[in-house]
Amino acid sequence: QVQLVESGGGLVQAGGSLRLSCVASGRTLSNFAMGWFRQAPGKERDFVASISSRGGTNYYEDSVKGRFTISKDNAKNTVYLQMNSLKPEDTAIYYCATRNTLCSSYGCAAKRTNYRYWGQGTQVTVSS
Repeated sequence: QVQLVESGGGLVQAGGSLRLSCVASGRTLSNFAMGWFRQAPGKERDFVASISSRGGTNYYEDSVKGRFTISKDNAKNTVYLQMNSLKPEDTAIYYCATRNTLCSSYGCAAKRTNYRYWGQGTQVTVSS
């Protein structure tokens, strides 16, 4: 079992920045690739970014490329999502998740069913 707790969400104006954190307990994150997903009201939970177990391979959804950065600190058992130049359309609940599947493609990394353990989410609201 892995427990994930996200934090760092909040209300920010368009153009601002937030840094989300996801702390794991129960297992070491060095064994897992990690992903961030988001879900806006009335919409599906969509892929945002992922990072491999050792942090060498990242994937990003097109709309966040160049604005968001995923990183991982295995010593702290924590994964981060640095979000810059935020837009109102980034408003959503953001979730982190562990992935056991070894992926070498965006399609694999972005597939929600490849992720097993999920946090409870943190709300990000971007005002215009």
